[in-house]
Amino acid sequence: MEKVILNVFERPAQHKKFKEEGFIAGVIYGDSVKEATSVKLELIPLKKILGKHGSNAKVWVKLGEESKFGFIKEIQRDPVTAVITHIDVQLVSKNHEIKLQLPISFKGEENLIDNLLDLKIYKSEIDVFGNMAIMPDKVNIDVSQMKLGDTITIKSFDLDNKIKVTDIEDEVYAAIVQLKEEVVEEEDAEVVVAATEEVTEAN
Repeated sequence: MEKVILNVFERPAQHKKFKEEGFIAGVIYGDSVKEATSVKLELIPLKKILGKHGSNAKVWVKLGEESKFGFIKEIQRDPVTAVITHIDVQLVSKNHEIKLQLPISFKGEENLIDNLLDLKIYKSEIDVFGNMAIMPDKVNIDVSQMKLGDTITIKSFDLDNKIKVTDIEDEVYAAIVQLKEEVVEEEDAEVVVAATEEVTEAN
């Protein structure tokens, strides 16, 4: 497993909203610390980690000279701008069992569009429980060869059999449907033809 380093820096707990150029507020807590520690993180490196490893990335949290294993537990964003405003990191031992929401990464959507199909997503995360050491950052699903009416369910995921899915058994995460844009274009074309015929009859 790639060792992902998340550098954090101590900050005093503040009642006012934290503001520092290039940084966001955060808190670390968990098995190996007595109490939650208020920290700040550099925003650009954090975005790179999230982009590559997902919203529940497993990380080595480096505070000063000490590094501890954990994962990103929660990300808070501004409701208007969607900018990250706060992050929670939970420290755990590698053999710790934890409940997580793994993001689902859908691959091959461009092939669906070529066949006038679309991917309708109902749930973009899967709820799981298992050992932290074998927990993936995300779940990948290839939809490129799927056909109209196909659905993505729990059986579609290639997870270690030691990881338990805690979603309902018949959960549907996504389905292959007809591309709506094509339907809209056809309807618009019919309106244009009808309008043309009306003009012709009036003349």
